Amino acid sequence: MVTRLACVQEDVVFCDPERNAARAIAHLARLAEDGVQIAVFPEAFLTGYCFSSASEVCAISASDAVFGGIQDAVDRLGMVAVIGFAEQDGSEIFNSAAILECGAAARVFRKLHLPCMGLDRFVSPGSSLEVFETRFGRLGVLICYDMRPPEATRSLALQGAEIVILPTNWPVGAETSADHICIARAAENKVFFAACNRAGRENGFEFIGRSKIISPTGWVFASLGSEAGSIVADLDLELARQKRTVLVPDEYEIDIIGCRRPELYGRLVEEANFSLG
Repeated sequence: MVTRLACVQEDVVFCDPERNAARAIAHLARLAEDGVQIAVFPEAFLTGYCFSSASEVCAISASDAVFGGIQDAVDRLGMVAVIGFAEQDGSEIFNSAAILECGAAARVFRKLHLPCMGLDRFVSPGSSLEVFETRFGRLGVLICYDMRPPEATRSLALQGAEIVILPTNWPVGAETSADHICIARAAENKVFFAACNRAGRENGFEFIGRSKIISPTGWVFASLGSEAGSIVADLDLELARQKRTVLVPDEYEIDIIGCRRPELYGRLVEEANFSLG
């Protein structure tokens, strides 16, 4: 099965979900003409990220009406869209990504690992790490800093994810994440990896772009610099299902999942106890 995926590296209009949604819908229509089946947008694309207070976030969290327009677009175009937004659920706020699929109810992933910056200063952490079944493949979703602990991507791979999607807001200073860590996550788990960053500036922060679509061997199919734009790649999902590499039978074989020694990894799920003094 081959899936055509795009990352849309775009600037964001801060605190204007309706305008950002309209831009997303226009991108979806354009990408559909190119045969794209999955379109990925950046972290907090609908709302912006660089908030200064929780009340500011609550005042602008994306509404059902905003998502209704995007859902109508993916239904009409036969696509899947993954798009970031600030979500309010009762008294709690989350940094979330909506998975909108044609003919299906909307699903939401909530960011799990929270740095002390921007929107993440005011949100609650998510509590679920799951794979989303879609007509175009099995998608694992993480948001930005969720990529840094390697256990998150590995967990998705063990659940059968074929594509790991990362809406992100990498600012200046996050070059290592953009240039190295996402490539490592793809190769060490033999999954496709789609990292979609934003472009432009927001409330004093500059974003570096460098979105990438990466193969299960760590080969970068397509990438961008700091400018706004889109990248597209065709992903043969069978390559993500084959975790065993056989170069010379019985002489040169690698099994990235089968070689694991889970009985030795207990400390991975224990509380860390580091002295910071």
